[in-house]
Amino acid sequence: MATVESGEGFTPIGERQEWQGRVVSLSVAEIRAPDGSIYEREIVRHPGAAVIVPVDGEEVIMVRQYRPAVNRELLEIPAGKLDSKDEPPEMTAQRELEEEIGKRAGHLELLAVFHNSPGFCDEITHCYLATDLTDADRRPHGIEEQHMAIERIKLAEVTNLVASGELADAKSIVGLMLAREHLR
Repeated sequence: MATVESGEGFTPIGERQEWQGRVVSLSVAEIRAPDGSIYEREIVRHPGAAVIVPVDGEEVIMVRQYRPAVNRELLEIPAGKLDSKDEPPEMTAQRELEEEIGKRAGHLELLAVFHNSPGFCDEITHCYLATDLTDADRRPHGIEEQHMAIERIKLAEVTNLVASGELADAKSIVGLMLAREHLR
């Protein structure tokens, strides 16, 4: 199935930025609908992210970290923002592996590129499978990373963790399911 870059018959007219934060910004877009009507939508602008499924044998190395937006700790695969336009997503993936779990991937394979929440946000995530892991210096950044825990889970247990609610982070569910299928 082919993707369509612009909505058929929908035409962006303009956009104004309402707010700029450290990571995201909020814009209001004005759009002309196929029937000629004009409407507005809020759009969160995000630089994008790289997420990594680090597989070591039958296990995946994950992190448990506090997420203020949901006020709880979540079990997640390593991930990081595409902070620099000069850094390709695969380099971000390698950097985040070192920062978060103290590993480097001998082999890094792109599994998918997907939109996280296209109803309101333009974030695009590049999802990688990392294998042939070797030790590296762990370099956590930020208060959450300094307090995150590293955990290993069996790849075979992913479905049970999702069903139980223990694994509730969408990017991690997508990445783990893709990795599991890819490695079969």
